[in-house]
Order: sequence, then C-alpha cells, then structure tokens
Amino acid sequence: MSNARANHLTRRGILAAGGALGLGAVLAACGDDDASKNGGSDAAKAAKSGPWTFKDDRGTTVKLDKAPANIVAFTGVAAALFDYGIEVKGVFGPTTTKDGKADVQAGDMDVSQLTVLGNEWGQFNIEKYAGLAPDVLISTMFDAAGTLWYVPEESKDKILKLAPSVGLSVFDVQMPQPLQRMLALAESLGADVKSAKIVEAKKKFETAAERLRKAAKARPEIKVLAGSASQDIFYVSGSNLSIDLEYFKALGVNIVEPSAKALKASGGWFENLSWENVDKYPADVIIMDDRTSTIQPTDITEATWKKLPAVKAGQVIARTPEPILSYDKCTPILDKLAEAIENAKKVA
Repeated sequence: MSNARANHLTRRGILAAGGALGLGAVLAACGDDDASKNGGSDAAKAAKSGPWTFKDDRGTTVKLDKAPANIVAFTGVAAALFDYGIEVKGVFGPTTTKDGKADVQAGDMDVSQLTVLGNEWGQFNIEKYAGLAPDVLISTMFDAAGTLWYVPEESKDKILKLAPSVGLSVFDVQMPQPLQRMLALAESLGADVKSAKIVEAKKKFETAAERLRKAAKARPEIKVLAGSASQDIFYVSGSNLSIDLEYFKALGVNIVEPSAKALKASGGWFENLSWENVDKYPADVIIMDDRTSTIQPTDITEATWKKLPAVKAGQVIARTPEPILSYDKCTPILDKLAEAIENAKKVA
C-alpha cells in the first residue's frame, strides 16, 4: 500500500511507513491451541479425503466437506503457501511489477500462471473470482475487526458471499507467531510439515534468530532506524505493532523510536517527516521498506538523505514490512540485519 493511500485510510490506513504496515488492533486468537488440531499426519490425510476445518485469528472456524482445492489468497499468503507445496487458483494484491516481473511479495511463484484478480489497492475482479469457483479466500489482517487485507471495503460483502474466508493476523505480534499460524494452515491443507525441507527451513530460521540476538547483544550501541520513502514524506516506524520490528526489539536490536506524540497521531505506527527533517533521529543502520509502492534508496535524490551518516557509510539495507510468512523467506531477513549490525560502524 502506498504511503499516500495510507494517509487517507482511517481503519485500514497506517500501512504506509516502512514498518508501519498495519492497521491497528489486537489479535484475539493468534496461536490458538485449535490450530494444532488441524495438523500432523492426520491433517495430510484429511486434506485428501475427510472434512476440513480451520479456526482463524478472528476466532472463526471454517468448515468444509473436504480440504479446499480452489484457493484464492492475498499474494503474500499465496507465496507462503507455495513454499509449503500448496498452490492457489487466484491471487489479489501486489503480484507483478510494471514490467511484468514478479513483485517482491510474490516470492517464488510463477506469476505468469496465476489468475490475478487485482494487482493494486482497491482492485478486485469479482467476476473473475466467481469464475474460479473458490472454496476459500485467505488473507492477512491488520486489525482486530477482521478486515481482510486487500479485500476492498466497498465490495467486500459481495466478495465474501461467494466463499468462506480465513484471516491470519499480522498485527502486534512477533514474527514467529504468524509463521506458526501459516504453517498450521499449510498443514491443514495437506503440507508435509515434517518433511526434511521444512524442518531444515525452521531450523535455519531459529539459527538466524540466535545470530541476530548475539549481534544485538554484542553491538547495543548500534541504532537501527526503520524508514519508508515517498515523494514528499519520509516515514520512521516505531518498534511496536509490526511483526518484524517487534521481533527485532525482542531479540535486543536497538530500534530508533519516533516521539510518542507522533506515533499517537498515526495510531502507533510511524512518524511523518519532511525531507528537510529526515535527520531528526540519529541512526547507524537504516532499514528501508522494500515494497514496490515505495521509493527505493537508490532512487532517492534528496540532498538531506544523501548527507545522513548511515547513508554516507553505506549502512542502508532493505526491510520487508510484509514478509512472506514461510521460514524459508523470513530467515534471510534476520541474517541480513544481523550482518549489518555485526559490520556497522558507529556513525550516529
């Protein structure tokens, strides 16, 4: 979602800043014990033959006669399921770039083979969706009200009448929790979560987390700022609410915090800065929003940006505010930040 769009959204808005992806509310049932009942070897069998149930993070239990075959999902969700061997029929959300290549949120999926119902905010082709004969629609959520990400508010009633929906919360929880929930969902759909590939992927994630913990402990003086760039505004994200920043902080990373007053104005997510004031908060490492809706560091021409100590020192790396929720995709996020902290010069 673009930064400009976020400023015009009330309930949904706030997903603009590099890290501030989110809408604000509390997850009621993340990590529900019922999720484990959807898994194991029994889940794989059920996915092939028996009835299918899954309790999502709204507390809603979806029940079908059999595991859904025609799955439609938000692009990032589809990319995570793909990593677990589950493919979808259609997607909505950032899927292809202007040149037709895969968007960063599409992961390893072959986007040329996907039915894309909408590639931008507000787009959702209901006729195409109906034509897929969907068994279930799956998306993430950035509020406690059960708002499904990238399902347009103005047409949600028509969309949600066509198939049951599943919502996974990515608000105000640390990264491991939605990772576990996505794995539970994939398992319920037939993924072999005990396969060597998945077991190894989870182990690598845990190793990367420990590496980041050690790096943060060894270099507590290194200040990390989470930013996102638009044409007129530079957004600085606070460490609360976003699944990655909350986890980084829990691992000991010294996250630069915007003022409490500024955070309150955005619902707790970020502070808006003009480019003239982009140097308000000293930072040794800057992690920048990598979504295609934002301006990337190499394309920022503002002189005030180029004068920042972290920029001059080459200590700017990508940040993924909407990570693909598979262990395979989240591990590099931790490793890259750990490496940046390990090698950072104290410049702030």
